[in-house]
Amino acid sequence: MNTIILNKIEDKYIIDERKEVQVGDTIKVHSKIIEGEKERIQIFQGIVLARKHSGTHENIVVRKISKDIGVERIFPLHSPNIAKIEIVKKGQVRRAKLNYMRKRIGKKALLIKEKNVTVAPRKKSTK
Repeated sequence: MNTIILNKIEDKYIIDERKEVQVGDTIKVHSKIIEGEKERIQIFQGIVLARKHSGTHENIVVRKISKDIGVERIFPLHSPNIAKIEIVKKGQVRRAKLNYMRKRIGKKALLIKEKNVTVAPRKKSTK
């Protein structure tokens, strides 16, 4: 009974547009940074390695390569400190967690098969 009440309260804080982000996607996260009295937006672009938890507690792990060093950040998906999330490229993966990407370096660290949206009809061969 308590979980039902908590879910009803949390539902108004969930942002539906952010549910489209899947593991393997290349995304840009626009996060709000507050420095003193100033507020600015910082963009972090990388590959989604994992999604954790559910509801308002849901997190995504995003990894990028910066100057030959792997950088990972964990973003709360439904946080008000995230201005928006742009999907740059949809990825097609067979795993729920992409921990093997941490071992890859160079161009291999960015290679994820793109999801094909449109399929061209096959040509019939005449024999």
